[in-house]
Amino acid sequence: MKKTAYTSLLLLFLAAVSTLTAQQKNITLEAIWDGEFRAERLDVLRSLDNGKEYSVLNRSKNGSTIDVYDYKSGKKVRTILNSSNLPEVEQIISYEFSNDESKLLLATKLKQIYRRSSLGTYYVYDLDSKKLDIVSEDQIQEPNFTKDGSKVAYGKDNNLFIKNLKTGEILQITSDGKKNNIINGITDWVYEEEFAFVRAFDWNKTGDKLAYIKFDETEIPTFSMDIYGQELYPTQDVFKYPKAGEPNSKVSLHIYNLNTGATETIDLKNYNSYYIPRIKWTEEENVLSAQLANRHQSTVDLIFVNALDNSTKLIHQEKDDAYVDITDNLTFLNDNSFIWTSEKSGWNHIYQYDKTGKLINQITNGDWEVTNYYGFDQNTGRIYYQSTENGSINRDVYSVLRSGKNKVRLSDKTGTNSAAFSADYTYFINTFHDTETPYLFTLNRAKNGKLIRVIQDNKALKSKVDGYVISEKEFSTISVNGNDLNMYTIKPNDFDPNKQYPLFMYQYSGPGSQNVSNSWNSSNDYWHQMLAQEGYVVVCIDGRGTGLKGREFKKITQKELGKYEVEDQIAAAKKLSKQPYIDASRTGIWGWSYGGFMSSNCLFQGADTFEMAIAVAPVTSWRFYDTIYTERYMTTPQENASGYDENSPISHVDKLEGDYLLVHGSADDNVNVQNTMRLVEALVQANKQFDWAIYPDKNHGIYGGNTRLHLYTKMTNFIKENL
Repeated sequence: MKKTAYTSLLLLFLAAVSTLTAQQKNITLEAIWDGEFRAERLDVLRSLDNGKEYSVLNRSKNGSTIDVYDYKSGKKVRTILNSSNLPEVEQIISYEFSNDESKLLLATKLKQIYRRSSLGTYYVYDLDSKKLDIVSEDQIQEPNFTKDGSKVAYGKDNNLFIKNLKTGEILQITSDGKKNNIINGITDWVYEEEFAFVRAFDWNKTGDKLAYIKFDETEIPTFSMDIYGQELYPTQDVFKYPKAGEPNSKVSLHIYNLNTGATETIDLKNYNSYYIPRIKWTEEENVLSAQLANRHQSTVDLIFVNALDNSTKLIHQEKDDAYVDITDNLTFLNDNSFIWTSEKSGWNHIYQYDKTGKLINQITNGDWEVTNYYGFDQNTGRIYYQSTENGSINRDVYSVLRSGKNKVRLSDKTGTNSAAFSADYTYFINTFHDTETPYLFTLNRAKNGKLIRVIQDNKALKSKVDGYVISEKEFSTISVNGNDLNMYTIKPNDFDPNKQYPLFMYQYSGPGSQNVSNSWNSSNDYWHQMLAQEGYVVVCIDGRGTGLKGREFKKITQKELGKYEVEDQIAAAKKLSKQPYIDASRTGIWGWSYGGFMSSNCLFQGADTFEMAIAVAPVTSWRFYDTIYTERYMTTPQENASGYDENSPISHVDKLEGDYLLVHGSADDNVNVQNTMRLVEALVQANKQFDWAIYPDKNHGIYGGNTRLHLYTKMTNFIKENL
C-alpha cells in the first residue's frame, strides 16, 4: 500500500516536471543577440566624499541624469544634472567629479579608436553656478582635472594641452606630436592593448606639475588594414604595430612645470627602462613614481623622481624568472609608504613597504590568490581586497589589518563577489552572482559585511531565464597530465546516461585566464545551453597556464605557448571520450582569439581525438602578434625560434583530418587578419579542405548590426552538420 502511494506521488511529480519543461522555451540565437538576457547594472557608480551618498548615471530616451542616492536608505537625494536642461549636450556617456566635487567632467559623442581609447566631446559643468563649458571645440582624449579642479589637461593630435577653467585660456605644452611618429601623453597601440592604459600623463597634488610619457614610434614598422566601407574605392587604416622581435616605441619621461613653463626630461638610463608601463605621483607633491621594465618584462624597477632637481632613486625592484605582471595596485599612504602586490611567495599577495622601499610586512599569505585590491582605510588601518580563499572558481571580499591579523570575510554567498566601497569605508556595494543567480547588488557594512539592504536583484531577468530550458552547469575537476584541472559540464536537460552524446569543448587557455568560474551567464553560456538542448554535452576545462592556481601552474607555459595547453585539452578529451555517455567518434572544440589558436592546434595535432574545430580570430603564429604580450611569455623570435614555430598551427596543417571552420574580421587591429590569411595559404598548399568566413570591416570582437547573429548561426550550422 505504501509502495503504491509512493509510486503515485513519484508519477505526479515527474508529470509536473514534464509539464513545466514543456512550458519552458528553448533558447534561440535571436533571443541571445537581441538582448533578451541583458542584466541591469549600476551604471557609472561614484562614491561621494561624504561617504554617505553615491551617484549613478541613469539614461532614458529623453536624455541622461546624474542622480545622488543615500547609501543607507537607498532614496534618491537629488539630481545634480539633467541633460534635458542642457541643449548642447546629447547623451552623457560617462562623468567624473573634480576632487572637491564642485565640477563634473562630462563625456559625450565618444568615437572608439581601439579597445580602450576614444575621441570625444567633453564639457565641464559647474555644480554651483550651473554653468556648462566645452573643454575643446575639437574631439579630444583623456581629459583630467587637477586636484583643485581649476584646470584640465588633455590630449589632441598627439600633443598635450592644458585648459585654465577660470580664464578659459588653452595652453599647448607639446608641439612635436605627429601621427605614426610622436605621441605625447597618450599611449601607443601596443601599450594601450597590453599594458591596459591610455592616459600617460598625471597631475601632482598641487596641480603645478604634469608628468607625461612621450612615445617615439618612428622605428616601428607600419601596419595597414583595408577598410571597404560603402565607397567605390576602399581606404586604409595605417598605424604602428610592433610585432614580436621588432622595434617598439622609444619612450621617455617628462615633467612640465606650470610655474616656469619648462619641461624637464628625466634620465632613466641607469634603470630597466625599455618600457614605462606606469607613472603616478606620490602623496609628496614633488615626488613622482614610475614603474620601469626591461624588454623581457622579467624585472620591474619602481623609482621615485624628485621633481625639484630631477634626481631619481630605485625604491623597489621586482624580479621573476618568467615575467612580472603590471597592475594598478600601487597605492601610496599618507606617510608615502606604499602597498604593492607580488607573486614572489608563489601566490599573488599584498605587501607594504616604507617610502625608502624597506619591507614593512607581507599582509596576506596562503595558497590562494589576491585577485583585486580595493584600498586602505587610513582611519582603521584595514586593507580591503578580493581573493580566491574560498576556492579558485569563486571570489570573496575580505578586510584585514596591515599586520595581517583580524581578517574578516565580508561576503557571505559562495560565487563571485566584488565590492565598491564608500569614500570613508563605512559601506560597500557588493555585486554577487553565481551560475544560478544574476547580478545582485546589495549595500553592506564595511566593518563586518552585514547586509543593510538590497539595491537591485535582477529578479525580472531571473524570472525570464527560468522560462527557458536551462541545464545545470556542473563544476568538477579532471585529472590529466598530473594536474587536477577545473572543469564545468553542461548536459542536455533530458540527459540519459544510457545514451551517447557528442562532446563539444570550449576553452580560451591564455596565460593567467579563467573560463571555469562560478558566475552568471555570458552570451557564450546561453549559446552552450542552446547546444546542450540540441543534444550536445558541452565542456570547458582550464588547463595549465591559466590563472588563480599559483605562479608555477600559470607560468609553466613560459617560452612554449600552445604546448602544454594543447596537451591538456587533448588528454582531457580522450579521458572524457571514455565516459559511456560520450560518443568518442564525435568530439569538437572551439575558441576565440587565443582560444582559436588552441582549437586549431587541437584539431591539427589531435586528429585521432577531435573530429571538428571552430577557430574565431585566431593567432596562427606568435611571430604575427605584438611585442609586449608575446615577448612577456615567449621572449623574442630571435631568441626562441623553436618555441614560436613548433607550437604554431601553421606548422601542423598537414595533420588536418577533421572539419575546420576559420573565421576572422578584416579590420582586426589586435589579432590581424594576416594570421588567418597565412594559415589559409598553408592549408591550401597542403591540399586541405576547410570552411572559412571573413567579416568585412569588423574588429577583433566581430560585432555590429546583424553580425553576431550571423556568425553564431554559421557556427551552429557547422556544428550540426559536422558533429
